[in-house]
Amino acid sequence: MSASPTVTAPVALRPIDDRPEVPMRDAWGKGLVALAAEYPELVVLDGDLANSTRADLFAAAVPDRFFELGIAEQNMVGMAAGLATVGYVPWISTFAAFLAKRALDQIRVVVAQPGLNVKLCGSYSGILTGKTGKTHQSVEDLAVFRAMPGVATIAPADAIELRSAMRAMMETLGPVYLRLTRDPSPTIFPDDYAFRLGAGVLLCDGEDVALISTGVQTVRALDAADLLAADGIAATVLHLPTIKPLDTAAVVAAAERTGAVVTAEDHSIIGGLGGAVAEALAETRPTPMRRVGWRDTYGESGPNDALLEKYGLTAAHVAAAAREVLGAGRPAS
Repeated sequence: MSASPTVTAPVALRPIDDRPEVPMRDAWGKGLVALAAEYPELVVLDGDLANSTRADLFAAAVPDRFFELGIAEQNMVGMAAGLATVGYVPWISTFAAFLAKRALDQIRVVVAQPGLNVKLCGSYSGILTGKTGKTHQSVEDLAVFRAMPGVATIAPADAIELRSAMRAMMETLGPVYLRLTRDPSPTIFPDDYAFRLGAGVLLCDGEDVALISTGVQTVRALDAADLLAADGIAATVLHLPTIKPLDTAAVVAAAERTGAVVTAEDHSIIGGLGGAVAEALAETRPTPMRRVGWRDTYGESGPNDALLEKYGLTAAHVAAAAREVLGAGRPAS
């Protein structure tokens, strides 16, 4: 998998006062219903979590194409593989923590190795999982699927990008991992935004430091850019909704423009976006960088704001990493 240069100018974002918060899981469930009307081959397989992942929206609208498999993730993957071999496009619905661990061997052997057209949807990703704690928080799913040959890996920033990405997934043959979040998050993209697999998205164009982020952490990266601007630091914000194939050209361009990089993700800094960017720059353009994300630890149950603060994922943490990589920082002007 590879990507060609795709970033030219910053995309137009929604105004700050027009960014409704939408749960990504709700947008996913509604998106499946909409796609089902166009793609009769689309089916959904759920692992006894439909009311949490919102696959129940699809079950209510298209009951004859919904399969409830219970708490049997390995069997669910096997059934999806079988359906894919006879022309269906199965969308698997479960939590990211279960998909990346309980069902991993089945995914590797019966989906990834034969390259079957199965869409792997991991809900409740990251640290904000409704106080479910470490057993349900997904620390390593991006690393797992990014390392698996032939599996594209997507982490949208908002509901608009998610819906566009889902259409791209239906039109892309082969296995894809889609990372979904539970709680409402701001909608930053306009309604006509178009996702492209493997393409980075430039959101801000600054000369001092590049903030490279993925998933809903991109919203916090944008907030960090505002914090830095108040100190006279102009930040590029590059959103990478596709972890694999990675838009290496966009990463290198951001590094060349600024000479300093900060990655930000709601995932372990080992093997996720930070790892992918570090690998790309080490091979092409070594650049001073810092990685914001989970630091080789599991999470815990708690309120969202407290978790973001404790595990270093807030906009202030991203801005602090930018000041660190720039050295002593710059005084406010």
